[in-house]
Amino acid sequence: MAWSIAYLLLLLSLSTPLLIITTLFLTIPAVVLFTTLSTKQFIVHLLPILLIVGLITPVYVLLALYFLIPALVMGRWYKKRSSALSTIMAGTVTILGEFLLLLVIGTALFNFDLSTYVNDMMQMVMSPLSDLGTGNPMISEFNLTSEDVNTISHMTIQVIPMTLMLSSFMMAVITHSIVRPILNSMGYAVPKLKPAREWRLSRSFIWYYLLGVVISLFFGNSDSSFMLMISANLLPLLQIVFKIQTIGFVFFLVHERKWSKIVAILLSLLVVWLPGLWIIGIIDIAFPLRELVKKSKR
Repeated sequence: MAWSIAYLLLLLSLSTPLLIITTLFLTIPAVVLFTTLSTKQFIVHLLPILLIVGLITPVYVLLALYFLIPALVMGRWYKKRSSALSTIMAGTVTILGEFLLLLVIGTALFNFDLSTYVNDMMQMVMSPLSDLGTGNPMISEFNLTSEDVNTISHMTIQVIPMTLMLSSFMMAVITHSIVRPILNSMGYAVPKLKPAREWRLSRSFIWYYLLGVVISLFFGNSDSSFMLMISANLLPLLQIVFKIQTIGFVFFLVHERKWSKIVAILLSLLVVWLPGLWIIGIIDIAFPLRELVKKSKR
């Protein structure tokens, strides 16, 4: 009952300014309920919630169903005692698929044009700044022309695939990070992610990166919007992956040297914020760097 009430309150919070935050946690009560209850019990708990929010507005029912799908998928994976990584990836793929499905439905049924929408939003944001700069000589130097806004809009559209992927992954990670300890405290054993020091990527990622470099060199100024989109998303995504690999190596090094975990956290923050340190991740994948650390320890 407590989780059903929490689920209802989260849905009701969508009408408040808190929706930016609560949206990230909307799948959590549904995952807990679906994992800990039988299918019939879950439906019994769910129907009153949908009825209450439906009396307020049918839109809430649609939003509840939208976030319910990835919750059911992750809950199913938890029930099967699947690995943490496979559960997170299942949630990520489901959320990403829903994002793409919304775009397809919006385009096919409602003539939604993403390019026009992004450009209109940029114009709406920049218009007050332009009006402000008209009476202020210091700000007027930073005013953007219509061509500048169109360029920024085009660049924004190009990186939307990466944004959707990262958003889907972060929502799945947040859900798992909160749900796993909750389920464990309720007596449901849920596998956890491997320790950061054991994170290792396949060497094939190096070839993916080389492919991205080739695409960027030969098609970076291409007229093909498809190739431009690949060029704008592939390398940044792989750099994020290599940052994760670098963080794994940092935790491995700290563990082998028996340093404090605070050192690993501080070094990981440097990896996230300082450009170029992700190269350590490439070296860690391509060469036996960890074996060298073990040998030097001896």
